[in-house]
Amino acid sequence: MYVIIVGAGRVGLNLSQSLIREGINVTIIESDEAVSEEVSENSDALVIYGDATSVRILEDADISDADVFVAATGDDKVNLLSAVLSQNYENIKKRIVRVNDLEHESAFKNVGIDVTVSPESAVATYLERIITRPKIADLIVLGRGSTELLDLKLENKKLIGKRVLDYSPTENFIVCAVYEDNELIIPQKDTIFKKNQRISVITKADYVKEATKLFSP
Repeated sequence: MYVIIVGAGRVGLNLSQSLIREGINVTIIESDEAVSEEVSENSDALVIYGDATSVRILEDADISDADVFVAATGDDKVNLLSAVLSQNYENIKKRIVRVNDLEHESAFKNVGIDVTVSPESAVATYLERIITRPKIADLIVLGRGSTELLDLKLENKKLIGKRVLDYSPTENFIVCAVYEDNELIIPQKDTIFKKNQRISVITKADYVKEATKLFSP
């Protein structure tokens, strides 16, 4: 897989590092010469200094070979225009664009951008859930908030020794994984709840409290 990332700021740089660790080829386009030089010296990604709204710069990044295009700068105009230009390349399977001002989100959707992401909004939502649901060690919002993945410590002593499948799945949530001594276990018919386990639960957003109360009262 080959990914082009526009912007070597906090979001773009962290994303590139994560992708490189997964063995994915990454090229970063950065319009600030000093930043591009610094990132080039400290990253395994190929860094191109230039304006991503220029077709020539996109071609220098071998955009015709890219599978994914990510516009992650702090400038919505740059993100929008570069993403629109990327639509001229049919080889790109997905376009992901950072939206800094949520009022601009509809403009991105109107031009056919696959995925729009607002890091600031996502962080605010995540922090709100940590504050209001302190029992939840980790939480990921799925399906635009309709579904959530909970990472919980099993604290309900009444469940110890009981079969996982006797309590899951229900119409509102499902225990999708059990962790025992850091080992992942996919629940089978003979899997039982044990002390000090952690469990992953996929639940409808409206039933987060119900699921949390059952496993970590």
